[in-house]
Amino acid sequence: MDILSLTMLQAQPQTGNSLLGFLPFVIIFFIFWVMIIVPQRRQAKAHAELVSGLQKGDQVVTAGGIIGTVTLVRDDQVEVRSGTSTVVVERSRVTRKINAAGVGPAKQA
Repeated sequence: MDILSLTMLQAQPQTGNSLLGFLPFVIIFFIFWVMIIVPQRRQAKAHAELVSGLQKGDQVVTAGGIIGTVTLVRDDQVEVRSGTSTVVVERSRVTRKINAAGVGPAKQA
């Protein structure tokens, strides 16, 4: 056998199920979906519930780190009183509620 015939044998397409070639990609996509996308959606849903349930008197922490009490709730803004000053922030910038003792997240009813 010469080199040309060996190269021709190697160049022959392999017969088999081409769907099996995509199986690792499907498995990787499924793992990616379960580990990344699903928890992110769950977290976004919990944040949307938190923001929609804000009431006057709730103690909150904003994305900027301001800790205070909600004094006024508008459509897309909340007024937060921290110490002696009052700050108006977007509702979506409230990251979490804190309980009355100030330790840990507020208990959900």
